[in-house]
Amino acid sequence: MKQSIGHIALVVRDYDEAIAFYTQKLRFRLVEDTYQPEQDKRWVVVAPPDSDGTTLLLARASSRRQEAFIGDQSGGRVFLFLATDDFWRDYKNMLAQGIEFVREPTEAVYGTVAVFADLYGNLWDLVEYAAEHPQSVKKTATGVQSK
Repeated sequence: MKQSIGHIALVVRDYDEAIAFYTQKLRFRLVEDTYQPEQDKRWVVVAPPDSDGTTLLLARASSRRQEAFIGDQSGGRVFLFLATDDFWRDYKNMLAQGIEFVREPTEAVYGTVAVFADLYGNLWDLVEYAAEHPQSVKKTATGVQSK
């Protein structure tokens, strides 16, 4: 049996402001933006560039209860992990886009990491895993993932 996590729902205040943040500031690609008239909502999916893994479903809050969790979906913990093949390139690009880093870059056994906040305050790790780490996204010249 093969299974995978297809989407992670991220509760947002507004579709368009969330799309703008993720596509312009983080350089994600807009995978889908489909209006669903029967539920009066949009199915909005974004993904990091060149990613073929899990995507983010930007889900507009539809109740007061959901609105209370915008920006705090994990109770203040780092919620999502953006793995990169070049930490310093992405870190500098994100700073240039005005992304707020709440923890400065550090070197850890598993790689280089810094914590940033998205437009609502959810915390993310920007991480370049060490080449030997099982989740390393380093690529060789042939395009095969190294581990």
